[in-house]
Amino acid sequence: MTSINLIAVCIATVAAFVLGFLFHGPIAGKLWMKLANIHPTGNEKFKDMIPQMLWNLLVQFVTAFVMAVIYFFVSSSPYLAEKGIWGGIVLAILLWLGFLVTSSSIEVIWMGRSFKLWLFEAVSSFIVMITMGAIIASL
Repeated sequence: MTSINLIAVCIATVAAFVLGFLFHGPIAGKLWMKLANIHPTGNEKFKDMIPQMLWNLLVQFVTAFVMAVIYFFVSSSPYLAEKGIWGGIVLAILLWLGFLVTSSSIEVIWMGRSFKLWLFEAVSSFIVMITMGAIIASL
C-alpha cells in the first residue's frame, strides 16, 4: 500500500509559502497593499511578523497534506482521468474552484470585501494550488 509522500507535502508547503511571499511582496506587494488598504509606516519589523508567518506555514502544510490525502484516493479512482502532474493540477483546480473560490466569495457577497482584492487573492491561490498539486502528484 502506498502512503502519503511527506517529502512532497513539505516541498509543496515551502513552495506555497514562497509563492505567497512573492505575490504579497516583491512581485505584486504594492498592488496588494493598495487593494487591501494597507499603509506601511516604515516601522514594521520582520520579527513582529514571525507568529503570522508560522501560522501561515502551518496552514500551507495542512492544505498540502489534505491535498495529498485526496490525491491518494482520487488517483486510484476512475473519476480522475489524468494521473501524475496533470492529475494533480486537475485536482488542485477542482479544489480551488469548489472550495477556495466559493467560500471566499462570501466575503465579497455578504461582508463587503473589495472584489479586486478578492480577485487578487483568488488568482494568487490558484497559482499556489496548481503548484502544490503538481508537486504532490509528481513525487
